[in-house]
Amino acid sequence: MKAFPEFSWSYSRHKTLTDCVRKYGYEYYFSHNGWLFDSSPLNKHAYRLKKIVNLPILFGQAVHDVIESTIKHNIKTGAIPSTKELERRVRLSLRTAFLDSRDRKDLWLHKPSRYTMLFEMYYGGELPAAGVQEIHDRLDVCLKHFLHSKSFREMTSGGHIHFLESERFRTVEINGVKLYVVMDLLYRDLQRDKWVIVDWKTGSKSSDDVGQLAVYALYLMKEWNVPLEKIEIRNEYLLTGGCHTYHLTPGDIQAMLEQMDASVQYMNHYKLDTAKNEPVPLEEFQRTSHIFRCRRCNYKELCDTSTNND
Repeated sequence: MKAFPEFSWSYSRHKTLTDCVRKYGYEYYFSHNGWLFDSSPLNKHAYRLKKIVNLPILFGQAVHDVIESTIKHNIKTGAIPSTKELERRVRLSLRTAFLDSRDRKDLWLHKPSRYTMLFEMYYGGELPAAGVQEIHDRLDVCLKHFLHSKSFREMTSGGHIHFLESERFRTVEINGVKLYVVMDLLYRDLQRDKWVIVDWKTGSKSSDDVGQLAVYALYLMKEWNVPLEKIEIRNEYLLTGGCHTYHLTPGDIQAMLEQMDASVQYMNHYKLDTAKNEPVPLEEFQRTSHIFRCRRCNYKELCDTSTNND
């Protein structure tokens, strides 16, 4: 239990900082120790809000969980479930989250890591019909595309595929900074002598997709001594059924390292003490000027209550 959190870098941390510096402060500093009984009201409040999840994110998490368990079960048994079975399991997960949000708010307030609170219900009181319909429409499509995806077909194609890991937290140190990595799926194609990194996407294509995979490739190069030319990175877009495979160049890796270095320097502006990772006061974490982002931000409640303090 440290007074300040350990500093680390990840692509999601970088994205949070570029979206809104105030949100970055809440997410990585002022929610720290918020799970402890004797924490400050601000830390407890920020920690609870950090645990809120919106419908698209919840849907993505539920699909990822089902994919992970399906792959591991297939490795053990060779069985491939039906779309209906996968759909049933995802719906059960979504239903549990809905019931937590509707009926167990008091429990969530005291133990936000044990229960789920949906953003739409916390701030709006109910799930929007359009949002529920969108999830319903995506569910069958994404699961069918997963079962027919290039990566899953390769995983089930024979003995030349060697499964390595999925959804495991890994770290690698780059220039003295700990970098966090969580790969959706990693396996070796022994026939082609390739290490394949797969990222399952349940939403639309983003310009950041390749950058995230470049971080994964760097991890393999540093920790597993895999040559870059043997690394294949792949985005599986489950909503459309598209599959995009990339072979990175040394220039791509260098660009990612330079982006990371610039990002770390920017993050250091918000530290009073770099060694301790002690943050500057909250009011020095500026709010975004893009107000539209505030409407879907977990921390908008805290920003509203701190208006007179800025």
